[in-house]
Amino acid sequence: MARQSISFTKPNDEWLKAQVHNEEYSSKSELINDLIRQARKQQVQVDWIRAKLNKSEASGFTDDTKEQILKQSKSLLNG
Repeated sequence: MARQSISFTKPNDEWLKAQVHNEEYSSKSELINDLIRQARKQQVQVDWIRAKLNKSEASGFTDDTKEQILKQSKSLLNG
């Protein structure tokens, strides 16, 4: 594992220490790695949503009513 030296603001350092003290994590390193994993997972989700939105926007608009769209969606789900 790569070693890094990083600095934290006092409030952030105190929060990290509190998490370790409360035995949520065994060390600051474990906590930081978990936070990074969560951020990476969240970024994957954001990228997926962004791609879906871009695809939807590129497909154009519809003049269908809400009811027509709902009926089409249910039809697609039910096969």
